[in-house]
Amino acid sequence: MNTLDLIRQNPDRFNIVALTAGKNVDALIAQAREFKPNVAVIADPDCYDQLAEGLNGSGVTAAAGPQALIEAAEQSADLVLAAIVGAAGLAPTLAAVRNCPTVALANKECLVCAGSIFMETVKEYGTTLLPVDSEHSAIFQVFDAALSDSVDRIILTASGGPFREWSLDRMAVATPAEATAHPNWSMGAKISVDSATMMNKGLELIEAHHLFPVAEEKIEILVHPQSVVHSLVGYIDGSVLAQLGLPDMRTPIAYALAWPDRMAVPGERLDLADIASLTFEAPDSKRFPALRLAREALQVGGAAPTILNAANEIAVARFLAGEIGFLDILNTVEETLAQCRNDHPTTLDEVMALDAEARRLAQTWIAVGSAAE
Repeated sequence: MNTLDLIRQNPDRFNIVALTAGKNVDALIAQAREFKPNVAVIADPDCYDQLAEGLNGSGVTAAAGPQALIEAAEQSADLVLAAIVGAAGLAPTLAAVRNCPTVALANKECLVCAGSIFMETVKEYGTTLLPVDSEHSAIFQVFDAALSDSVDRIILTASGGPFREWSLDRMAVATPAEATAHPNWSMGAKISVDSATMMNKGLELIEAHHLFPVAEEKIEILVHPQSVVHSLVGYIDGSVLAQLGLPDMRTPIAYALAWPDRMAVPGERLDLADIASLTFEAPDSKRFPALRLAREALQVGGAAPTILNAANEIAVARFLAGEIGFLDILNTVEETLAQCRNDHPTTLDEVMALDAEARRLAQTWIAVGSAAE
């Protein structure tokens, strides 16, 4: 929606060839009728009839299902914005990498689930990969690729989410509504819960490891409640470069859309005098074990990051459905990591098989826990 808002303001600069959605068929119909892509794809096959009926007479081809998503990503285009949430975005994004010169990546799970495979494909096809997550976009803007040996560390900032100052007892009874009420950003439910557990920062740590030539131990995380400093890069001479801006996803999206140039983004501008102070603090590893789990998964390697992500997706979905408590999310992830075999996948099919196994184990753990209660 943020991307389409920018394109709406620059109608002579962009032409959309494909649009996709998960299940929100009404929004996809409205967007397709406005922007006239060649094809509109709904991921849920059960929504196809409604989509086709809604696009009747529009000249836009309707399609549905996982294969249709891949075919949409293979359309001839200058840039693909990959923003499908979760592991479901992996196959379409890889298809885009193989067929499009530039991919703007807003799906961190591609690099978490299959980082080596994904980056090898990017290299093989000579694809330009532009990070869209605000943190990685910030690093990309201040990371001197020509002098990468001069980089001493990368610092990812985190808002701390809605539970930054909550006790564990209070977090144990947190509701989905409370977990999705992010203090700074307007995001989808799953990403908002990941922010509340700080798993989003753990996933971003793994993503940063693949995107930038910096060792895992040189990637730090710093809590910054105002979400103004989006990330920092430290150099060996003691300099630390930061990218600042208001918490508005249109800024990193615009940077990717216009790269290597910049484009105007309307709206409020950052006023540091008005903000007056910016604060920083170390994350609390006891209340937010997701950071430890993510770092351990990255260190172990193999399928561990895939397992981490799969278990987290299942646990977050069950929490949002009211089936488990907030603290059970990371308990489920940790237990699944302990039980699931850690192979070293070399193909997408192997990654998806391990992803499916981790999901089954997570579901089983949740069911056993519920029965015990």
